[in-house]
Amino acid sequence: MATDYDAPRRTDDSDLGEDSLEELKARRTEAQSGSVDVDETEVAEGFELPGADLSAEELTIKVLPMQNDEFRCSSCFLVHHRSQLAGERNGQWICTECA
Repeated sequence: MATDYDAPRRTDDSDLGEDSLEELKARRTEAQSGSVDVDETEVAEGFELPGADLSAEELTIKVLPMQNDEFRCSSCFLVHHRSQLAGERNGQWICTECA
């Protein structure tokens, strides 16, 4: 059987599409909440993640001083290898990512 896809579709629910504009406006105002937005940071302070207490932990990473072939970018403040040196700006070294 051929189907005419351009023909208007009918649904079994007879109440769909029969709401007046005034009824829709009344439903919209009833559905709106009168509560004030809550600050997300205040709500987040009440959450405690399991295993999140890191107060007794110690850092186990060995920090090395900057090597002779490295520089610190004056824009992003990261330590890069000299191969990533783009140049100087106002006497400060800039990496290729910040240039």
